[in-house]
Amino acid sequence: MLHLALHFFVPFILTRWFYPERWFGAYLIMMMSMMIDLDHLFADPIYDSNRCSIGFHPMHKVIPIVGYIALCAIPKLRALSIGLVIHVLLDGLDCTLM
Repeated sequence: MLHLALHFFVPFILTRWFYPERWFGAYLIMMMSMMIDLDHLFADPIYDSNRCSIGFHPMHKVIPIVGYIALCAIPKLRALSIGLVIHVLLDGLDCTLM
C-alpha cells in the first residue's frame, strides 16, 4: 500500500517544488507515467505481489528505462520522463524491499 501511495505522493512533492506556477498540470503529466503499468496486463497472473516488475514487464526493462532517462533532456517531455523515472525508481525500491 505504501508503494502505491508513493507513486502519487513523490510526484506531487516534486511538482510543487520544481513547477510551483504550473504544478497541477505537471502533476497530471507525471501521473500519465502510471500508464507504463499497462504492461502488467500481458503477465500471467496480472498482479503478483512477490514479482519484481523491473526486468520482467516490457516497459520496465533496461532499454526503455534508458530511454526514459534520455527523454529528460527534452524540455517538452521532461515532466513525463521524470514521472517515468520516478515510477521505475519506486518500483526498484519495492523490489529491494520485498
